[in-house]
Amino acid sequence: MSTSHNTSVIFDLDGTLVDSEPNYYEAARQVLARYGLPDFSWEQHARFIGIGTRETLEILDRQHTLTGPIEEVLAAKNAAYLELARTSTEVFPEMRAFVERLHADGVRMAVASGSSRSAIDAVLAGTGLASFMDLVVSAEEVEHGKPEPDVFLEAARRLGAAPADCVVLEDAPPGAAAAHAAGMRCIAVPYLPQSSGDPAFATAGLLFPGGQREFSTERAYAWMDATSTA
Repeated sequence: MSTSHNTSVIFDLDGTLVDSEPNYYEAARQVLARYGLPDFSWEQHARFIGIGTRETLEILDRQHTLTGPIEEVLAAKNAAYLELARTSTEVFPEMRAFVERLHADGVRMAVASGSSRSAIDAVLAGTGLASFMDLVVSAEEVEHGKPEPDVFLEAARRLGAAPADCVVLEDAPPGAAAAHAAGMRCIAVPYLPQSSGDPAFATAGLLFPGGQREFSTERAYAWMDATSTA
């Protein structure tokens, strides 16, 4: 890749690099059952994929009136998730190959995620991805979460990279919208293939409609090379 050293790559974490949604769902199911929302289904959970945990809980509280304060529920859910994240998070195999190739070529990489910093660190450490990333930005560290561009712009600032020189990898419509708002190129790999027709994904420069089963390191590399500003 001739433009590798002029490009920085910013990864969303959950659903993009790692298949953490089963752990998020299980943590939510366990905790919400204790706070007045039994039988929380995968279908309900799927509607919130790509949205931060606090915002998700605030919406659920408005809809169902949870039996404890948001801060308490959030802390309980985070604790439950961290236990699962440390021991049982799967990295998507082709994404690991992509990260390893970028690293070998000297491309700077960051994770910019709506998760808490403790959750991000637990996943990156547990999966061995931490050693490949130059930095991490959590939505906790910026004013607005996705679909606002704050987390991606902060990652670019810390990388010392212009937004136009950054490529974002995302699995959810709010993240694709955030990348577009940040003025960054976007490779979209929908976690839920049925969401591939979402208008936010139309702003992505490269879309793998079938999600991770379609994602290709070679195609992603070729596209990055062809669209580089340098």
